Amino acid sequence: MPSWPVQHEGDFVLKDYVFESGETLPELKLHYTTIGTPHRNAASEIDNAVLLLHGTSGTGKNWLLPSLADELFGAGQPLDASCYYIVMPDGIGCGGSSKPSDGLRAKFPHYRYRDIIASQYRLLTEHLCIGHLRLVLGSSMGGMHCWMWGGMYPGFMDALVPIASQPVEISGRNWISRRIAIEAIRNDPGWNEGNYTTKPTHYIRTAPFASLMTENVVRLQEMGRTREAADALYRQWVANVAKGDANDQLYATEAVMDYDPAPLLGKITAKLLAINFADDAVNPAELGVVEPAIRQIPGAKFVLVPASAGTHGHFTHLQAAIWKPHLAEFLATLG
Repeated sequence: MPSWPVQHEGDFVLKDYVFESGETLPELKLHYTTIGTPHRNAASEIDNAVLLLHGTSGTGKNWLLPSLADELFGAGQPLDASCYYIVMPDGIGCGGSSKPSDGLRAKFPHYRYRDIIASQYRLLTEHLCIGHLRLVLGSSMGGMHCWMWGGMYPGFMDALVPIASQPVEISGRNWISRRIAIEAIRNDPGWNEGNYTTKPTHYIRTAPFASLMTENVVRLQEMGRTREAADALYRQWVANVAKGDANDQLYATEAVMDYDPAPLLGKITAKLLAINFADDAVNPAELGVVEPAIRQIPGAKFVLVPASAGTHGHFTHLQAAIWKPHLAEFLATLG
């Protein structure tokens, strides 16, 4: 990946961290990446900070993928890195942040989305000295976090852009698919209640189900036009899952259990643009849950991007060229 202007990585360690469950860690480490330079106003306050939030299986550096960074951070792009100070944290359990595979395995605290958000708020305010955000933008899990950020810390940001998410309690097909992944790990003979020394290998055979749930069905057919091609795709997906850690995956999947932003929606004061994709089976437009939800937020707007030859179902959130025009138009209204 190319380096962007003033690209920096760092760690913030929170001492004696208490999770929502009451469990504690002597040290909770949050890893983060930033690009750009903080600008200070007349009161010496940072006024150009943007927070970008990644998906369940990703890290903050996902935002540096060419399909995102090249479309967002370049000169004249919606999040021009010469204008904004962009913060991309690794959520708890992901990337360089504290996670079960660091050594605690099944003794690692059972974190939830509120823990991820609350710890990131402390990263911003205590470590990076950011008292206000210009924008919080997230996709997939990060989009779900956006809805919660707005209600947990109203007034902390000017704008919110949740992408590929729905502002309702985790339920239905979305939760059932996660339950399948959870049970596959917990019932893997090698999992040993999370206290394994050799990676479990059975659950990885069913893990590709997640890709079937998230990719556009036409794109899937294009990638697997023959039985041999489909078999190769399956083996590739299995190999990708095998590189990870079962506990890390389990904890990250179970973290969604507290996701229910509905009670928070009325507290949101930031301007909000929600972007979803018509071919996203994880967040089906047919449920009709976004429209009534955003009516609780003054001035909120919802865009449903139609399916096309360039969309990839849920994975369209990784293709900024498709949704950035809506982001640019929205940002222009902030003044």
